[in-house]
Amino acid sequence: MHSYLEFEKGLAEIEGKAAELRNLARQNEEMDVEAEAKGLDLKAAALLSELYKDLSPWRKCQVARHPDRPHCVDYINALFTEYTPLAGDRNFADDHAIMGGLARFEDEPVVVIGHEKGSDTKSRLDHNFGMARPEGYRKAIRLMDMADRFGLPVITLIDTPGAYPGKGAEERGQAEAIARSTEKCLSLGVPLLAVITGEGGSGGAVAFATGDRLAMLEHSIYSVISPEGCASILWKDSDKMREAAEALRLTAQDLNQLGVIDRIIREPLGGAQRGQAETISNVRTALKAMLEETRGIAPDTLRKARRQKYLAMGSKALVA
Repeated sequence: MHSYLEFEKGLAEIEGKAAELRNLARQNEEMDVEAEAKGLDLKAAALLSELYKDLSPWRKCQVARHPDRPHCVDYINALFTEYTPLAGDRNFADDHAIMGGLARFEDEPVVVIGHEKGSDTKSRLDHNFGMARPEGYRKAIRLMDMADRFGLPVITLIDTPGAYPGKGAEERGQAEAIARSTEKCLSLGVPLLAVITGEGGSGGAVAFATGDRLAMLEHSIYSVISPEGCASILWKDSDKMREAAEALRLTAQDLNQLGVIDRIIREPLGGAQRGQAETISNVRTALKAMLEETRGIAPDTLRKARRQKYLAMGSKALVA
């Protein structure tokens, strides 16, 4: 059973009626409703195609936040073998919002790091909804240091509303931890391949996304602030989030046009939540391509090209 978004209410009704008819038929074998149910299936498919043909930025935000999209743990389980999680920042604690460790991707040893939001109430609380505290970023720095030392490519999977803004996190140096994580991304002598799988929120995402290659899933978002936060600041009215989403240019399509990201990874019709296996397969294909593009490049060349890429980004955006 799908979880439906606000703009999918009509679709929910049609698919619900088809499911109800089939359920009645299972209870009464004399009922023949398959033709009617198939008609509803066709109607639902047409509506789904129409809804997702040209999503507005705000609807993209809703899809990017859908709770049934594949999570970091799903990607790790499907894409990597011999995954060995590594915990803690060796200073304060282990942050469950950040997963990371050693693994093999297509039989090549790598370090993988990602945000995990959780999939039910208990796990969402445990993972703090994917909002990392300073110890999460310091854990990531430790893993990136290890990757650099042993010459292992780094793969990051980004899905966070942003870094955790709580009092304790600020007291433990949240901004400094994010800055150091971003700096570590820039200074790596090994390839860093980043994929935004859902939300790429603020510095919490930038701290993992400052890599040699940055890809976004088709309906993911990447922005300096959430539309609601932007609307609250600019208009003192969070209900203007639709206007803010338009202005932020936060969709994969906008960011690809501006040169902020390197590629868009296709999602199944209806979003990643309607085809997790297909989505994960498409991410695998993109990661293989990005790994091949950066293979064998000397560390100094990688660092120089990476820095130049981000230094030039503002001028590209201004020209666009």
